[in-house]
Amino acid sequence: MITQDNFNIEYIDPIEEQQIDKFVCDEMGRQIHRYIKGMSGSKAMMLKFEEKLSTLSVPEKEEAIARYIDLNRKVLNGLDFKLVLTRAMANYTDTFSYLLELVNNKRKMVYYLHRIQDKYIQYHEVFEENGKFGIKDHKGEILVHPEYEFLRTPYIYVDDLTLMPIIAEKNGKLGLILPDRNDTVVADFIYDDISLRDEYPYFEAIKDGVTGFIDRNGEFHIGTGD
Repeated sequence: MITQDNFNIEYIDPIEEQQIDKFVCDEMGRQIHRYIKGMSGSKAMMLKFEEKLSTLSVPEKEEAIARYIDLNRKVLNGLDFKLVLTRAMANYTDTFSYLLELVNNKRKMVYYLHRIQDKYIQYHEVFEENGKFGIKDHKGEILVHPEYEFLRTPYIYVDDLTLMPIIAEKNGKLGLILPDRNDTVVADFIYDDISLRDEYPYFEAIKDGVTGFIDRNGEFHIGTGD
């Protein structure tokens, strides 16, 4: 509870908070841009990703970037959140003295650093229950129920921010499901093997001795995957 006595210690200006959130989000988007470029992604891939982000509100961008980071965790390698925050503060402030005041305010720095980590580091985890596997989000809420003998999360680059299927095994057969809290089946459990590719159509599969590819809609295609 904020009182007159603790006002200077506890109070955070909502406009300041809103604007710093926005500028932090811009910085995180640039970090992903650099990551895609560094991992030899094409310019078209970068533009498509950024075009998709540009249509979202700041909270939606934060959620999309957090999901991207969860599936591409190397994007944070070498990233200093203090530097991200300082750049965001520099964009927010209109004088150097005000920037120094913010950066030297340890309480605010700690507050915003925790805020950044809470928004962008939202890792899922695989868990086991009665010998079966499921997936929980960063809050511990179930994304995939523990009903599967095997799960593999798709750690791949997806430039359109769509929810990617997960490779799952049930009754000795493999299929694809969505981590959408409903275990929506994308590809039926009829495959002897499914492996992950780093480009579309993303999934290579074997069914009854025949090798082919599964697209994100669950359609099986025999061919080269091009």
